[in-house]
Amino acid sequence: MSDTVDALVLDLLEWIGPRPRPYAEVLEAWRTSCPRLPVWETAEERGFIDRQPVPEGGARVAVSAAGAEHLRQHRRPRDCARLAQKPLA
Repeated sequence: MSDTVDALVLDLLEWIGPRPRPYAEVLEAWRTSCPRLPVWETAEERGFIDRQPVPEGGARVAVSAAGAEHLRQHRRPRDCARLAQKPLA
């Protein structure tokens, strides 16, 4: 993976953060028409994000365990501390 795409994948994982976000919101914010920057596709292929169905329809996107581990390995600890927080009920 190119350095640019790898850095953007890390940005995507940090942006999603510790709580799932609506799928449509993630796609709107991270969609690209540039085939040289396949950030969303790369994150999905590597298993860094999970799609979770919601009862009312649609889906939410969350950082997977593999994605959180990838962040821990490639970012300073303070940059990914919020992923370690438990979501509020």
